[in-house]
Amino acid sequence: MRDYGKVHTRFWSSDTTRGLSDDGRLLALYLITSPHSTIAGVFRLPDGYVCEDMQWTPERVAQGFAELLLKGFANRCETTKWVWVTKHLEWNPPENPNQNKSAIKVAQAVPAEVAWKQEFMRVCGPLMGLEVASSGNPSPTITKPFANQEPEQKQEQKQEQKQDGEPSASAAKLPACPHQKLLEIYAEAAAVLPQPRPEAWGGQRAKHLAARWKWVLTATNKKSGARYAATEQEALDWFRRYFAYASESDFLSGRSGKFNGCDLAWLVNEDNFAKVIQGNYENKEAAHAPR
Repeated sequence: MRDYGKVHTRFWSSDTTRGLSDDGRLLALYLITSPHSTIAGVFRLPDGYVCEDMQWTPERVAQGFAELLLKGFANRCETTKWVWVTKHLEWNPPENPNQNKSAIKVAQAVPAEVAWKQEFMRVCGPLMGLEVASSGNPSPTITKPFANQEPEQKQEQKQEQKQDGEPSASAAKLPACPHQKLLEIYAEAAAVLPQPRPEAWGGQRAKHLAARWKWVLTATNKKSGARYAATEQEALDWFRRYFAYASESDFLSGRSGKFNGCDLAWLVNEDNFAKVIQGNYENKEAAHAPR
């Protein structure tokens, strides 16, 4: 928490700010002066805080964050409600060693499950003097992070634990994970769930998706003895059913009130994936998990 936030006069003349709606500008100003903000520009901000401080409805808050995400001003993880004001450290770099230590402490306290943490550390770690381990091409475009996905898939196949059935096909013969197609299918089949930014999809989340893709094409169903999918199209259809099932689950979607709701990164995490396909989150009258 900070007692005050610095606002540059060019806030009102920048291309990003001028392209925002009135609500977008007001929310942006709130984020950089918020009592919940930190010296590192990352902080947890549940809807209730914003609704109370700004006297907005939850729907208005959601629309405001969607606009700031689209414009690249801020990114909020819809699962954990942690916010990253993306250029905060460029605008407000630590002014002395003690401030820098405080910023590092805040940055390192961001939970690992926060969707944007890896990108934040890659972009802002160097600004705080942190050595960040390389996790692939740092370019923000969608094509480059996946350019070398196939070698990563081969390495991960040796490390991933097998789920439900034994792999029955060689990795060399598998179609490469079509990340863009899967993101599009997720957007269609699970429109009610939080959506990732395609240009920011990469790193560990992409590796997890690639690993789940391999599993669908290699593991066998214990009951039928057949692979879940034998072709790329069958695998895409399987994931469509998987994403649709998640959106229909009262628990996974957050409708039950017992969980904040999942997103794509959560769904392709190995442990979560196994629980979902085992039917742990089924509604009493819902369709069964994809098999």
